[in-house]
Amino acid sequence: MHRQARHAFRKNATIRSAGAKSLPQKYFVSPEMFAEEQKKIFSKQWLLVGHQSQIPDAGDYVVQQVIGESLIVIRGKSGEIHAFFNVCRHRGTRLIEHRAGEAVNGRCAAIQCPYHAWTYGLDGRLIGAPHMDEVPGFNKEDYPLHPVNLGLWEGFIFVNLNDGEARLCSEATARQRSGDFISLERWFAPLAGKFSHWNIPKLQPAKRIEYDVHANWKLMFENYSECYHCPGVHPMLSKVSPYDSAENDLTKGPFLGGFMKINPGKSLSMSGNACALPIEHDQEHDKESTQRVFYYSIFPNMLLSLHPEYVMVHQLWPKSPERTLILCDWFFHPEAFDRDDFHPNDGIDFWDMTNRQDWHVCELSQQGIASRAYEPGPYSSREKIPAAWDRYYLRSMEREARS
Repeated sequence: MHRQARHAFRKNATIRSAGAKSLPQKYFVSPEMFAEEQKKIFSKQWLLVGHQSQIPDAGDYVVQQVIGESLIVIRGKSGEIHAFFNVCRHRGTRLIEHRAGEAVNGRCAAIQCPYHAWTYGLDGRLIGAPHMDEVPGFNKEDYPLHPVNLGLWEGFIFVNLNDGEARLCSEATARQRSGDFISLERWFAPLAGKFSHWNIPKLQPAKRIEYDVHANWKLMFENYSECYHCPGVHPMLSKVSPYDSAENDLTKGPFLGGFMKINPGKSLSMSGNACALPIEHDQEHDKESTQRVFYYSIFPNMLLSLHPEYVMVHQLWPKSPERTLILCDWFFHPEAFDRDDFHPNDGIDFWDMTNRQDWHVCELSQQGIASRAYEPGPYSSREKIPAAWDRYYLRSMEREARS
């Protein structure tokens, strides 16, 4: 972390949480509440779907299910990235097959419908429609793929289904729009430059692990936002990163978190040693910054973890009130991959173990919350960030905390 930004951190004791309690049961088990979340949050917010390094070349694509919609995110011939509904303009056929909830990666020269072979360019234009030239008045320009709002932040790809129409993601366009659409630039304006020294857009992916967790998506955010549970749940993590060392600089709104210390000479890996070239090796930074791990939650589906030598990112995709699909990716400095001291699995295995510990206690929480005996419990002094997350969630849902 740069000396200039280091003083921005404030002790987490400044965060208001006195009297705060966990959310009522209905927020974790009610199908009606889940449907309301899909409508009020996931249909209107910017959602993480990947990183630009995961589709590096023209024709590379990922297919992702977003609130019941199948979307194609694809890189065009000029390097630009597009997003389209995975729906043929002829008779509505799914263009690229995938199972519900599954993320699919691939590469294609063009997008062709498996039914009647309507073919689309990487920019979504209809370029082939067999026998349609025999139809009076038919014009291929009238039938491009339906686009989706898309934008990039720090190399991460976000989509937004607000209004179901694609708009140019610029402030000028946003000012012309009615309704509550917020451009990506405006959404992330509070974080402008905050992570620039990490060079996240240049990082390269090493591995993805998918987790099917039988717990409500909010429990994962709340779990991620505190280390009150770490001594009992994460004994290995607690040995290298003191659970009471947290300091937070983002304490309200959609972006929350801060850093925790790493013991001198240690790393968050199975061996306890650095597993790769430091991400900031080409940047001027102080020794203190190399002994910190930064954790930030970005509402509503991203968890961003910044380590000295790698970045870990979680995507959360709620599937039901009691089930969440989590995609976890690890990214490293591009020069690390060709070095003899590159041991990515040392860090990946550490967090795969830690993730599974977290998901297990989240599932236990889900089981207990579903009981008739459950009632909201008081947050401790070390759970100020979960309390702040709950407040923002409730504002997003336009509801009061008490039922």
